[in-house]
Amino acid sequence: MITIKTEAEIEKMYVSGQMLGKVLAALRKEIHEGVTTLQLDRMAEDMIRSMGAVPSFKDYHGFPYTICASLNETVVHGFANDKPLESGQLLSIDCGLVYDGWQADSAFSVGIGEVSSEVQKLMDVTEECFWKAVEVVKPGNRLGDIGNAVQTHAEAHGYGVIRDMCGHGIGREMHEDPNVPNYGRAGHGIRLREGMTIAIEPMIALGDYHIRILKDGWTCVTRDGSFCSHYEHTIAVTDKGARILTLPEESA
Repeated sequence: MITIKTEAEIEKMYVSGQMLGKVLAALRKEIHEGVTTLQLDRMAEDMIRSMGAVPSFKDYHGFPYTICASLNETVVHGFANDKPLESGQLLSIDCGLVYDGWQADSAFSVGIGEVSSEVQKLMDVTEECFWKAVEVVKPGNRLGDIGNAVQTHAEAHGYGVIRDMCGHGIGREMHEDPNVPNYGRAGHGIRLREGMTIAIEPMIALGDYHIRILKDGWTCVTRDGSFCSHYEHTIAVTDKGARILTLPEESA
């Protein structure tokens, strides 16, 4: 069931979202060759708890970390570890927190040191896919419009759109209805309504869209081993369009 939020509830989600935006902005500044994703994970947890919030991902269905740290061909749900980051790698950080009972979820990808033009373009296009989706968010449009916007832009560049992982509703719970696929037919699917809150998160691969899950039961990688990029924000559907709750105010 889709839960419609009141204006007051969306304001509370905005507070959570701004907290998360600050955490991710701080993490981004610390990402460089030689740092470990375990160090980034500890930093994220410390910062979240210092704000009076709680990490959403840690212990969620047994997930052991505060962030998902996904390198290169890892799509999502990568485990943090103590291996130093190396130049040329692509790192995706996904993180969530809950404050005053309201969830926020956001992700970004970044290149470590010198990355190839191919990898940089993949990251750029993935973020562009998110903004293409935002353009079609308004009451009366449909979920298929979001997926189609992402798919059309990604496939125009020859990339694979991950299909077995998707965005989602969000609010009191991290994962609520509806699912928000990154592919679809324009004009199809449920209608967007004012007060809906969703996480839009393109996951785009250099190769095709097939994935597999590693033996840890969490880590999701591209089946062909191609690099994958991830970009996500929590948004609210308003009468004016999309309000991005996790984008730090100074960046808006």
